[in-house]
Amino acid sequence: MLRLYRTPHLIRKLMTSYTWNRPQEGKKLYLTFDDGPIPEVTPFVLEQLKAHQAKATFFCVGENLVRHQEVAQQVLADGHVLANHTHNHLRGWVTELPRYLENVQLCQAELEKLQQPLQSKKLFRPPHGRITFKQAAALRETYELVMWDVLTNDFDASLGPEACLQKALKYTQSGSIIVFHDSLKAKRNMMYALPRFLEHFTTRGFTFDTL
Repeated sequence: MLRLYRTPHLIRKLMTSYTWNRPQEGKKLYLTFDDGPIPEVTPFVLEQLKAHQAKATFFCVGENLVRHQEVAQQVLADGHVLANHTHNHLRGWVTELPRYLENVQLCQAELEKLQQPLQSKKLFRPPHGRITFKQAAALRETYELVMWDVLTNDFDASLGPEACLQKALKYTQSGSIIVFHDSLKAKRNMMYALPRFLEHFTTRGFTFDTL
């Protein structure tokens, strides 16, 4: 089974209007977590981040924000950022433009209820990285469209935890935007890989910041 862990350079070069990484001098990384918040997983993530004095950006599904407001508030209280991942985790390629934009706005409305004040820059990541040109063009007026250059594939049940960790370590470099998931599907791999990933890079002088 072919898995992409690092976004190919050609894709990033052709799709320059998306954010794939944050190239810079120095040792800084950008952890992101998709699909939460949920009480079964997100608090573990917060514990690990706090233990390593790391900050992260959480791309949240709006309906999870509604269901688990206390968890979302804890994300903010710990100094992290909440961002938009649609309200119902829609696949852009199979969703008509009006419905897709409405769904993004539903999630944004929940974010604005929670964040006081809301961060000046609105961040959006399409679920599965799948978005049409028309959807992207409409959203780009308001949002920074954030993709990634390292995908841990922690959601893949056929991937062992150690393999998940080793691939993430191999492809991460300064300025990388890394995707983990605070979801039940990713729980096994993420809970193994995340603390070891944080330990590996913090002991080598890297810091983790929000986008």
